[in-house]
Amino acid sequence: MFTHVMIGSNNLERARAFYDATFIALGGKPGEMDARGRLIYAHEGSWLMVTTPIDGKPATVANGGTIGIAAGSPDHVLAWHAAGTTNGGTAIESPPAERPNGSFVAYLRDPDGNKLSARTLPTN
Repeated sequence: MFTHVMIGSNNLERARAFYDATFIALGGKPGEMDARGRLIYAHEGSWLMVTTPIDGKPATVANGGTIGIAAGSPDHVLAWHAAGTTNGGTAIESPPAERPNGSFVAYLRDPDGNKLSARTLPTN
């Protein structure tokens, strides 16, 4: 359904360190900078893009918004969480854990405060 998600950042180098580490932990590749100065993380036709706002104002986070990222296994979720907290992210909500529906989930805020989740697909 979605082609891409765009996240604002006030410091692309700090964001790159965080997102490169977390995507590598999931088995992905580091981001690439496009001609317009946006970081792009591509996987199976979908993109997560990180950019400074084009209006020149500071990037802010969505209140109530969460960006969910698919993970292949609980080990990937744990590696994603560890890479994120090591690279400027903040652990939030509950510790990484299995949910009643069988999915394994972890939550972080990136260095700019965006809320992210890595999860395996539910088993029920």
